[in-house]
Amino acid sequence: MSSLLVAAPLRVEAALISSAAGGARVRKTGMGPDRAKAAAGALAGHAGSAMLVLGFCGGLDAASIPGEVIVAEEVYAAADEGHDEQRVQCDLASQLVERLTGRGMKVRLGSVVCVSKLALGERRAELHAGGAIAVDMESVWLARGAGERPFGVVRVVLDSPEHELLRPQAAVGAIRAAWALRRVAGALQDLVPGE
Repeated sequence: MSSLLVAAPLRVEAALISSAAGGARVRKTGMGPDRAKAAAGALAGHAGSAMLVLGFCGGLDAASIPGEVIVAEEVYAAADEGHDEQRVQCDLASQLVERLTGRGMKVRLGSVVCVSKLALGERRAELHAGGAIAVDMESVWLARGAGERPFGVVRVVLDSPEHELLRPQAAVGAIRAAWALRRVAGALQDLVPGE
């Protein structure tokens, strides 16, 4: 991961990634669109041959389970929240899927929609109807920090329609998601974009 600049929105995500990928350039960016937009400018000035957003997400369909790895083909802002309409293609997607497949984790490729606040209950169904398989609160806005560098997004499902955060079983899902995030970070440790 030494040639990658890794943007991790939350402190816990940054800690898990750093502990599994020693020497990685991991930058904690903060949660939500405003912090992501502010962090993007700083990320543009950091070294790295490619930029990767890595962290947790919410799953949007019934097949989604905590610990599942989502590799984004594209990220986009939810159209119904008043954000600028923007879709960002993730040019590292196929390389990331290839690297992560066959390592004992469920890996899915698809679109990630970005929102302003946690998506729970019916909101998940609305977002899934728009074509996304996962939701986060930062990736599309952090993409600007990649500049001309290759860009990728890997998110690990923390909760899903059948495993919402506010349910008693959420602790088991959170442990599974944390384990998977460390596995992903370890698998990407020596990734060289383009190889």
